[in-house]
Amino acid sequence: MTDVQVSMRQALGRGYNRFFHSKNFYRVVKGGRGSKKSKSTALCFIHDILKHPWANLLVVRRFSNTNKQSTYTDLKWAANRLSASHLFKFNESLPEITVKATGQKILFRGLDDELKITSITVDVGSLCWAWFEEAYQIENEDKFSTVVESIRGSLDVPDFFKQITVTFNPWNERHWLKRVFFDEETQRADTFAITTTFRCNEWLDDVDVKRYEDLYITNPRRARIVCDGEWGVAEGLVFENYSVRDFDIKATIKRVGETAAGLDFGFTHDPTTFPRLAVDLEKKELWIYAEHYEYAMTTEDIYKMIVETNMQNALITGDSAEQRLIAELRSKGIKRLTASIKGKGSINAGIDFMKQFKIYIHPTCIKTIEEFDTYIYKKDKDGKWLNEPVDANNHIIDAIRYALERYHIQRQKKGSQFDILRAGFGL
Repeated sequence: MTDVQVSMRQALGRGYNRFFHSKNFYRVVKGGRGSKKSKSTALCFIHDILKHPWANLLVVRRFSNTNKQSTYTDLKWAANRLSASHLFKFNESLPEITVKATGQKILFRGLDDELKITSITVDVGSLCWAWFEEAYQIENEDKFSTVVESIRGSLDVPDFFKQITVTFNPWNERHWLKRVFFDEETQRADTFAITTTFRCNEWLDDVDVKRYEDLYITNPRRARIVCDGEWGVAEGLVFENYSVRDFDIKATIKRVGETAAGLDFGFTHDPTTFPRLAVDLEKKELWIYAEHYEYAMTTEDIYKMIVETNMQNALITGDSAEQRLIAELRSKGIKRLTASIKGKGSINAGIDFMKQFKIYIHPTCIKTIEEFDTYIYKKDKDGKWLNEPVDANNHIIDAIRYALERYHIQRQKKGSQFDILRAGFGL
């Protein structure tokens, strides 16, 4: 095979030497933000597919449409970094990458329908490698295992090996990935698993590093996950009544027949969030099916977002702290946008109301899942849990509370506070 005269050690940098040399069947890396795990994995695959003319790679993400702007782009970047782009044919429309000299393939698929992946074949060599990127988004082990079982067979070549590579950011310690790859008692056989952090990323500048280091002061619990790549601790979680579930969004909305939407406004330090959910009051189920999470949104940006999601005529409840924004959006045509009702006890009232439901989160709602996995109660100076949540990791959750107000808060005449109407709570 063509010899690329670039130092892999220099291109790869710190932190991934053992990962690069691993031939274990499962090669797993969980890492904090900025730990360069995706870029490093892409470099390894570009190098290895050129070295082994019998190898083909299947790249998998939870949803197929996310590959083009992530894994495909990373692999194209890696080919450039290794001065090897001329050895590949890049087809962005599929997407697909082909080694020109041999016909080896890098294929991209999503777990939208995992059974379709099992029938994939290649013309040259063997489909012997798979890369599961952002594997935390895969909601259960069965989906993962279905694809792994399609990596089978052998070739009569001395250096042949099959390998499943898994990369992800950790959040909740209850996730199946922890049990399957990181807990010694239940870890799958032939697994190499490591944790990497931003400290092994020499490509970060001083501003990036300072942002991560500041998190240890402002939010130590989140820093353990984002900076250190450690599992989120489930202890003290505000919500225990939620799960990630793939469901038919249109069918669920039609069946439930009741939808709600909330807006939490932010700009520089906080995001603007816009979750949408179906509310089954009879069965006590909340189905969170869509989200928006973005910084630095102007009034015009928010208006366009609402229109693009076809929610301009829907009933939306927005954060009452931003009355000017609400007035501007109403003047643009979002006529059914109303302000939330805030007052003493409103946060806990909203949380308690949400706790009455089973909450199902669609796997596309990545930021929503992160918030539910990290939203916790405060502790007092003696380490005892308080009945007051930490005001962090809750921008989508706040918007959901606003969206649900109309089901349990009665608006009163001007000048008065609100009544909380919740049977069984004595309020």
